Amino acid sequence: AGAKEDSFNVLDLAEYTKNRPWWRKIFAPSSGSSAEKYNVATQLVIGGITGWCTGFIFQKVGKLAATAVGGGFFLLQIANHTGYIKVDWKLVERDVNKAKQQLKFHSSGNKMSPEVKSRVDEVIIFLKKNVILTGGFAGGFMLGMAS
Repeated sequence: AGAKEDSFNVLDLAEYTKNRPWWRKIFAPSSGSSAEKYNVATQLVIGGITGWCTGFIFQKVGKLAATAVGGGFFLLQIANHTGYIKVDWKLVERDVNKAKQQLKFHSSGNKMSPEVKSRVDEVIIFLKKNVILTGGFAGGFMLGMAS
């Protein structure tokens, strides 16, 4: 019986993307800031769309969280007033004062750990390199929060 062999062409994806400029932007972007890869309008659109989506989600989650916290506090107050639970207000006051003292202690030193400082420095460098993208994101975020 004559077995027919199928022949397949092998496609080298790296070569394929090098020959397609718009594919190269997606699959093999150059190292550096996004300002080097995209023009100003593209950066504003990308930043604006991602900012709007983030702001919209934050708004919805924020409303849900505020409702849950407010509702929980309301239920606790009703339970306390009707006698189902008793709140030890002296203990609450003591814990709040302890938390205030810890906050004062940590804020008075004003020293960040090296790990946190390096992360903050990375974020600042990114924001400086991508000013247009960041501006578009901030504008979109505000619009997302407002809608």
